[in-house]
Amino acid sequence: MDTRRKKKLTFFTIGLIFLLSGVEYAVILPTIWRYLQTLDAAPYFLGLALSAFSLSGLLSGPLFGHWSDRTRTTKKIILFANVFEIVGNFMYFMGYSKWLLLSSRLVAGIGTGAGSSIFGFLTRSTAPEDRATVFAAVMACRQAGLLIGPAFNIFLRLCDFHLGPFVVNKYTAPGLFMCLLWILLQLAVVFMYWDLPPLERGKAKESFTSKSREVENKQGLVEDEEEGDDEGKPLMGSQELAGSYGSVVTPNPTRNHTCAVSNATLNDISPPLSPVPPESHEPSAPFKNFSVTREFLREEVVVLLAAQFITLFNQTALETMVTPLTQKYFSYGELENSVMYCLCGVEVIAGFLFVRWLSQRVAERVVLAIGLTICNISCVWCLVFLANPLGGFPWQLTEFIIGVFLQVLGLPFVAVAQVSLFSKVTAERTQGFSQGVRRSVGGLATILGPLWAGGLTENMYIMMGVMMALLALLTMMLAFSYDRLVEPAAEEQEESPENCG
Repeated sequence: MDTRRKKKLTFFTIGLIFLLSGVEYAVILPTIWRYLQTLDAAPYFLGLALSAFSLSGLLSGPLFGHWSDRTRTTKKIILFANVFEIVGNFMYFMGYSKWLLLSSRLVAGIGTGAGSSIFGFLTRSTAPEDRATVFAAVMACRQAGLLIGPAFNIFLRLCDFHLGPFVVNKYTAPGLFMCLLWILLQLAVVFMYWDLPPLERGKAKESFTSKSREVENKQGLVEDEEEGDDEGKPLMGSQELAGSYGSVVTPNPTRNHTCAVSNATLNDISPPLSPVPPESHEPSAPFKNFSVTREFLREEVVVLLAAQFITLFNQTALETMVTPLTQKYFSYGELENSVMYCLCGVEVIAGFLFVRWLSQRVAERVVLAIGLTICNISCVWCLVFLANPLGGFPWQLTEFIIGVFLQVLGLPFVAVAQVSLFSKVTAERTQGFSQGVRRSVGGLATILGPLWAGGLTENMYIMMGVMMALLALLTMMLAFSYDRLVEPAAEEQEESPENCG
C-alpha cells in the first residue's frame, strides 16, 4: 500500500476517534443524572462523576504525550488508551453502585489522554501551513459526534431486557453501546492506522545550508558580484526548505534573495540563527536538554495556554448556566434543550469548516484575534441582556438566541488558532508532551468552569463579570504579544531584512 493511501486511512481513523469521543459525551451526559438517582446518589455525585472523567484525562494526557515523544509511535498508545475506554464504559454498563459508576468515569477518562499523542503525531506529520486545516477537520469530527450522539439515545432509551446477569435499560444501555463502539474502533486502529514518518524539515535545512556553502567555496568569498549571481540558482527554490510562513510574512523577492546570500555567508563565520533541531541527530532522546520552564514560561506560550484555559472556562460555565436559564425563563424541557444543542452543534461544525477555509488564507493569529473579538462581544451581550433579561417572552427569547449564537460562533476560531499556533511555538521533538500539557490546562478549565457557574446561578452578574474580566485580560495579553505569535522560522525571516538593510 502506498504512503498516500496510508496517510488518508490514518487521518480517517483519527477522525473516527474524535467522532466517538463526541458521541460518548452526548450519549452519556443526558442520562447520567437519572442513572445516579436510581443508585441513591447525592446530588454532588453528578459533579464528581463529570469531574472524574476530566481529571483522569488531565493527568494521563502529558504521560501519553511523553510516551509518544520518546517512542515516536502513536498506534500502540491509542490501542492501550482505548482499553481504558472499553473497560470504563463496561463498568458504567454494570452500574451496581454509585461508586462503581464514579470509578467507571475515572477509568474511561484515562483513555482521552491519547489525544495529546494524536495532536503530537499530526504536528510531526503535517506541514506548518496545513496544520490549522487539519486541526479544524479533527475538531469538527468531535463536534459531529456531539451532534449525532443524541440521535442514538432515541433507540437506546427503548432498551429494556436482560443480558445474562446484567440489566439493559435506558440508563445502562449507553455504557454497553459505547463499549461496543470502542471495540470496533480498536479493529479500525489495528487495520487502518499507521505510524507515518515525520516530515524531515531538519534534514531539508541541512541540505540547504550545505548547498549554499558548496557554492561559496567554488566562487570564493571575495568575488562579491559574481557570488550573488551564482548563488541565486541554488537559493531560488529555498522558500519551502527554509520553512517560510507566507500567511504571516509577505516576502520581497529581491530583498530576500540578498538577505539569503548574506546569511549564507555569515554561516561560515558565526553560528547559524536556526540550528538544526536535536531530533534530526538524536531521535531516541527527544527530552535531552529539555527544560519545562524554558519551554512553557515564554510569552507566546503563556498567552496560548491562557487562551485555552479562559475560553474553555467560559464555555463550560455558560453551558452549565444555559439549562437552568431556559427552565427559569422559557420552561424548556429535555426536548427543547436537545433541539437547542443540536442547532448549536450545526453552527459549530459550520464554524470549523469556515475556519478551515479561512486558515488557508490568513495567519492563525488573525483567526485568533477574530475569535477573541467575537467572544468579547458575546460576553458583553450576555452580561447586559442575559444576567437580568428584560421585556416580554419574545424579546427575552431573542436576547437569549443572539447571546448563544455569538458564544458558539467564536469557539471554532479560538480553538483552531490556539492549538495550531501552540504546535508551532513549542518544540516539535516534544510535541506530544506539550500537547498533553495544553490539554491538561483545558481539562482543568472544564472542571473549574461548571463549579464556578453552578454555585452562582442566582448571582449572574458576578459570574458573568468574572468571565468578562478574564476575556479582557486575555485580549490585552494577545495585543501585547501579537508580534510573537508566529512560527519561529517566520520570525527570523521577518528580522533578516532589517539586519541586511
